[in-house]
Amino acid sequence: MEIQKKSWNIQQVDEELVRTLQLQLKIHPKICRILVARGITTFEDAKHFFRPSLTHLHDPFLMKDMEVAVNRILQAFEKKEKILVFGDYDVDGTTAVSLMYSFLKTVYEDIGYYIPDRYREGYGISMEGIDFAKENGFTLMIALDCGIKAHDKVEYANALGVDFIICDHHLPGITLPAAVAVLDQKRTDCTYPYKELSGCGIGFKLAQALAMRMKLDMSEVYTYLDLVAVSIASDIVPITGENRTLAYFGLQKINANPRPGLKALLDIAQVKERILDISDLVFIIGPRINAAGRIAHGSEAVDLLIETDATLAKEKAEKIQLNNDTRKEEDKSTTEEALEMLRNEQTTIDKKSTVLFQPHWHKGVIGIVASRLIEKYYKPTIILTESNGMLSGSARSVHDFDVYEAIQACAEHLNQFGGHKYAAGLTLLPDKLPHFIEQFEVIVSANITEDQLQPKVDVDGILELSDITPAFLKIIEQMAPFGPGNMRPVWMTMAVQDNGRTRILKEDHLKLEVFKVGQPAVSGIGFNMKYYFDFIKDKRHFDICYQLYENEWNGHVNVELRLKDIR
Repeated sequence: MEIQKKSWNIQQVDEELVRTLQLQLKIHPKICRILVARGITTFEDAKHFFRPSLTHLHDPFLMKDMEVAVNRILQAFEKKEKILVFGDYDVDGTTAVSLMYSFLKTVYEDIGYYIPDRYREGYGISMEGIDFAKENGFTLMIALDCGIKAHDKVEYANALGVDFIICDHHLPGITLPAAVAVLDQKRTDCTYPYKELSGCGIGFKLAQALAMRMKLDMSEVYTYLDLVAVSIASDIVPITGENRTLAYFGLQKINANPRPGLKALLDIAQVKERILDISDLVFIIGPRINAAGRIAHGSEAVDLLIETDATLAKEKAEKIQLNNDTRKEEDKSTTEEALEMLRNEQTTIDKKSTVLFQPHWHKGVIGIVASRLIEKYYKPTIILTESNGMLSGSARSVHDFDVYEAIQACAEHLNQFGGHKYAAGLTLLPDKLPHFIEQFEVIVSANITEDQLQPKVDVDGILELSDITPAFLKIIEQMAPFGPGNMRPVWMTMAVQDNGRTRILKEDHLKLEVFKVGQPAVSGIGFNMKYYFDFIKDKRHFDICYQLYENEWNGHVNVELRLKDIR
């Protein structure tokens, strides 16, 4: 197998700030270096970072239109109106709907919820959803994780006498929809101090504001932080500032007392008794919630997350697990087929972009497959399938290349497209596909650099093996929760050697032990890195970059390296 070469980028920081912080904190200078790189430069910053508190949460009324939104909901309570909670079918949308529906249900009876069908209605506020509201007597709709560009839908609802409150975290257009209130921290006229809340996070702020106005005990609102943590993890928003506080306390709730729906998902995934972290939410809970919308219907996820009875939650989780099994099978078979297509088409491999189409591929997994292909062939990738006579595609990008802009430059061939720098969706007529593929390759080739076509490892700092101790790891663990904007640190150690105990595990993984003269040997694992075995056993010196984890085996706890790359 050919080894995909990666470039290692070492984080540059102001060393004077590092020295000053180290004098204040009295902890390892290598950790101070990471803190400075993440904007933590004073004792107060560090205290805030290492000791999160719910008092750090911002006043929800700092958000533009929050007062208006709260007043409209209280008016609905007073006039005994029916309220419909509407949200997207992904994890952020379904957790947001579950939070808002459950919270409102504790203070008011006439609440319903609606999740659009991924395949019939598509993303965002739908005409069918508004018709459902009108036909069933709902006069107020609260839209979560969508709606910021739904001008025509909101106008349609207004004409039917249905009011909208929009809670969205996506970038608005030049004008806002004519809703009663638009809660979105990315509005140009919104001075809310934190700009990266998830859709569920904005729903939480609305619940917080209502609780303040109604003089409810705030602990009632904090019971929904488990849902907020799942949304933050799964929607890949930065785990910085307010999100970090929300995720920190949300994880505490999941570990101490998760709601029945989340507990049932963890039980069915056979998660061992251990402290769960953000990556568990990303890889265990998120895909299962998402599978409902990808394979069946997103409302199944809400049904599970709002369930209060443990026995019923178990039944609903089993149903979602079946959806997830189907999703995994579709994902695996589609990835294998796509890789086979590439192996048989050298001309496609030689291009700067990958665009593949098969009419039978499942629409619910094409985005996942695009990401898998990038792991193998590092270039902007679009996977398309056929749906209702149209081609529907998902695009994913590589480091620092704007795939949305590249797609926008091919707009003449498309019926519809949307997204952002690293992920986008598009639809087009079948006869337009050859023209689109040709133009997309021209645009990508003209704008992408060789540097962008090489995978990268961002290295936080250089360590010696003698630096790696349980006490050192303990401080790193206190930097959790880890995620975008606060990733688990990546370290680099130069000129190590194998001590003779390196071996291959389960045919694919590299179990290695390395040393440097005068320094202790340290063990580590490189998943799917067996192809380095002969190189390492040759007694050469080599560099490693890795993350540090605690490893428990047969009752013994030690620090383990998890390799990112070898050179």
